[in-house]
Amino acid sequence: MFSKITPSLACIGVIAISVVSLASVFIGEYFFNLHPCHLCLYQRWPFAIIIVLGLIGLAVPRLALPIIALSGLAFLIDGAIAVFHSGVERHWWAGLEGCTTPDMSGSIEDLMKRIQEAAVVNCDEIAFKFLGLSLANYNVLLCLASAIACAVYLIKRCPSARS
Repeated sequence: MFSKITPSLACIGVIAISVVSLASVFIGEYFFNLHPCHLCLYQRWPFAIIIVLGLIGLAVPRLALPIIALSGLAFLIDGAIAVFHSGVERHWWAGLEGCTTPDMSGSIEDLMKRIQEAAVVNCDEIAFKFLGLSLANYNVLLCLASAIACAVYLIKRCPSARS
């Protein structure tokens, strides 16, 4: 099955996964008031990077296979961030120091205004669950599956990689 997928189509696939993922979180944030914590925001970066990589792979077809490899690595990195976030949510380990510390610059009036207007989101609180899993938990599954798909594609596409 993977051997019939062209490298350009594989680039479109990783772009699509990343675009749908980012669109989903933005819809959750702006339409359903699911404000992200710092770890949620960190999980968005690899998706954005994968989109840029995929576009490069489409523009320069000879780079498509290395781009798929880099995309798989980016999915693994995103998955690792999501595993860490999942552990923080489940209180298996502590989160990052100062995850939700507000910006303390400016006058007292400016600081008070920012504090009152800010949606305080702690990394160890689950904002949304579906079937007992948080969005970070689902991101672990998505990123792991995507990284595996990239690896399998490359193995099937490049016979020299198997030996």
